[in-house]
Amino acid sequence: MEISNNKPRILYVTPVWPGETATGVHVRALNVLRALQQIGTVETVHLAEENANVGGSPRPEREIRPAYTIPVGLRPNTRFIEKLRWTLDPRANYPFGSCAGQEAMNLVHGVLSHFDIVWFFKTRSADTFVNAVWPRSVLDIDDLESRYERSRFGAGGGLVERFLTIRRKFAWTRREQLFGKRFTVLTVCSEGDREYLRRLGVEIPIHIIPNGFERPCVEPNRNVTQPPKIGFIGPFDYFPNRNGVQWFVKRCWPRIKLQVPDARLRLVGPGTSGSLKPQGTDIDGLGWLPSLSEEVETWSLMIVPIRVGGGTRVKIAYGFSQKCPIVSTPLGAYGYSVRHGNEIYLADSAEAFADACITLIREPEKAAHMAERAWCRYLEEWTWEAIHRSVWAAAEDCMRRESRNLSPAHIIQ
Repeated sequence: MEISNNKPRILYVTPVWPGETATGVHVRALNVLRALQQIGTVETVHLAEENANVGGSPRPEREIRPAYTIPVGLRPNTRFIEKLRWTLDPRANYPFGSCAGQEAMNLVHGVLSHFDIVWFFKTRSADTFVNAVWPRSVLDIDDLESRYERSRFGAGGGLVERFLTIRRKFAWTRREQLFGKRFTVLTVCSEGDREYLRRLGVEIPIHIIPNGFERPCVEPNRNVTQPPKIGFIGPFDYFPNRNGVQWFVKRCWPRIKLQVPDARLRLVGPGTSGSLKPQGTDIDGLGWLPSLSEEVETWSLMIVPIRVGGGTRVKIAYGFSQKCPIVSTPLGAYGYSVRHGNEIYLADSAEAFADACITLIREPEKAAHMAERAWCRYLEEWTWEAIHRSVWAAAEDCMRRESRNLSPAHIIQ
């Protein structure tokens, strides 16, 4: 990548706390920010939502201090006319039900002319402001809302829930079709997401910035213990995680226990030790752990039983980075170019998923070889060192396509 000797000034707008690494979203936000700091001077706008702090995980000393912290209030669409407009008008303001307000919009307008790029992390960061066209902008999309709703419809539910899911998918699809008119460059996590946006008619450049994980300081040393442990990582306040574990416990766990009676299920992440944890004397809810690798190195395997959701999951890259064998649904491994039986076991049905877990427990040598292949792929493609080049390419493309046009964002009428 060729960057001018004059470092670009980048305004980075994010709804997650800079420096916190409690979830995959935080890991991506921090590492994209680090990549931008290598090519430019970055100032951060933190959109401090009322419920932004992740329960169960202490805030570390911040590596990056925001230049601006903007409080974000709730603005839910509760009245009938508001719900109707949310559904039918893709230009309606504040579709996520959160609002930064006019004062915050004026602040951003006031500083925008001093920056070469405004980089929005997550769609909701841009939609916290009024619906606008943003010059010299990159929208980093970690999750397409319409694809998330499509997966929820496929997971079943009653007639009312299915109707509401169709409504939400319709509304989000129409909003996503406007991305090409609002931003200069888009980034997504996978080739599948890029192809999806192309089918929606989005014609601006779309770069792929895959999810990854920071390379360990030393090569992982597996220390699998007995009785066998099957692990899961993820916050339980996120519906796809909770839904996936509930499906696994109900449909897969009994079959595994018949074959491996002493197996234990270990759940790690905010909320896993609370009231949402599935019941069972052989199910351990550990909550947030300060040293995750010490726990993971004892597991026989990690599960990613995700059946609802969009984007790609950082937990896959993390498992690879720890040389931990993984069993996942195809949706759980979406966005990673992996093959069943080579780097990972993929299974959609409960029976196949349970059988894959049993195989990896009973055949540890096979599991270790699979994890080693995944580790090699991870070093080549999914460390953040490797991914930084994709971040730089998106920033360079944005600057190349828009010369230093100093006009502020303008509202879509």
